Amino acid sequence: MPTRVPRRSMEESDPIANAIAPPQNESPEEREARIQKERAAKQVSDAIDAELSREQAYERKRPKPVKILLLGQSESGKSTTLKNFQLLYEPKAFRAERASWRAIIQLNVVRSIHIILDAIGRAQNTQDRPPSARSSISSHESLRLDAELVSLKMRLTSLLDVEKDLMKRLSLPGSVEWEPTERPLTSSPRKRQSRELAVNSTVAWKGAFTRPESGRNSCDTDHLVDWDDPADPGVLLHARSEDMKRLWEHPTVQAILEKQHIRLQELAGFFLDSLDEVTSLRYVPTDDHILRARLKTLGVSEHRMRLTDPTGGMSRDFRIFDVGGTRSLRAAWVSYFDDMDAIIFLAPISAFDQVLAEEPTVNRLADSFKLWTSIVSNKLLQHTNMILFLNKVDIMHAKLASGIRLSDFVDSYGRRPNDFDSASRYLRKQFHLILKQNSPIPRIFYCHLTNAIDTESTKYVLAGIKDMLMRSHLQESHLIL
Repeated sequence: MPTRVPRRSMEESDPIANAIAPPQNESPEEREARIQKERAAKQVSDAIDAELSREQAYERKRPKPVKILLLGQSESGKSTTLKNFQLLYEPKAFRAERASWRAIIQLNVVRSIHIILDAIGRAQNTQDRPPSARSSISSHESLRLDAELVSLKMRLTSLLDVEKDLMKRLSLPGSVEWEPTERPLTSSPRKRQSRELAVNSTVAWKGAFTRPESGRNSCDTDHLVDWDDPADPGVLLHARSEDMKRLWEHPTVQAILEKQHIRLQELAGFFLDSLDEVTSLRYVPTDDHILRARLKTLGVSEHRMRLTDPTGGMSRDFRIFDVGGTRSLRAAWVSYFDDMDAIIFLAPISAFDQVLAEEPTVNRLADSFKLWTSIVSNKLLQHTNMILFLNKVDIMHAKLASGIRLSDFVDSYGRRPNDFDSASRYLRKQFHLILKQNSPIPRIFYCHLTNAIDTESTKYVLAGIKDMLMRSHLQESHLIL
């Protein structure tokens, strides 16, 4: 017969009961000390539970935060709009990050030079081909390079090491190299473009460019930047500033960029017209420079602000979410749709003559129309305030004034005048028509013509949006009529 195993008591089989059971052979004095220790631990635990309950009750009573989602294709101006919110409502925190943005602006400068050097290299390769091969190349590639330009190109090649160093410091977990989104409609999809770094928004990249001992509470850039660092890119940028200016102002360079349909002035992170400032040895970025700085981020970033309501009576928490706009990242938008109070949709109307880098057959303005249609027709968003920013109006104004015709890229524009007032009025009507035809319920059409890097004009737009949303929430709470 098999040996019978004796049944164990519950206490013997329960490891938790065993762990909290009194020690065997415990003396009365040890028992009293243990009980007092357990009683003290329970008091601490009860105090923590009570504090958590009070916090939960407070959170239930206080008004819900106003949640705003920034949407739009990549390079539409979402990050710049977010920076404007921060500058307007959190200026101290915004300016405490100057040292980090100084490095990003330096990266923007050398990247612009890299794009120019690549363009010169393509023109130089064409020039060096034998006449028989060169004859088959279109005339836009056949510009002659003089000795000065070749010399400038050789001297400025050293800046590519600065770009590599800055990108290496930014290459934190989740970072990837990314092809620029803005591409002229007339450019060849096969033409190789200089790639840039995209940083994961959840990574604290700003700490890579500040002194560790500076502390997070300091707003003094002099304490945040190690001016004596021999590896500071500012030293080499200052030494090469005259060469960079001569390169940018060289008439052959301007001709090469025009022939290759490269318009650096339209790209975020353009500072070649401000080289004297941004290459000075003790350069400190201005608010305007930080707004213009370009750093592509991946993922979703959340920013919290506490704003005062227009009646002056109470304040409100705002949470602003910035999500990626490239096609591969748009699937993540839907998960934020059911809990938003407002969506600010940015449509860069200046991009009417450009295509998506990830899909060179798709016009960027047409893509904005399609995105706007999908958002306003989504039933999850039928009670969400929709606010449209027709953005980058300064660039569009310059394009139309230079003779680029909207009708060449938007057939429905027809023979209307090619001036900014007529073009912007037409596009505004098109976006309004999409809202009217596709919204599940009737909606007010909130639309603003914006230039996100214009701090003063954007300030009034954002202040008006803040007041509108805050009043809406106070009315819902029956706090105002």
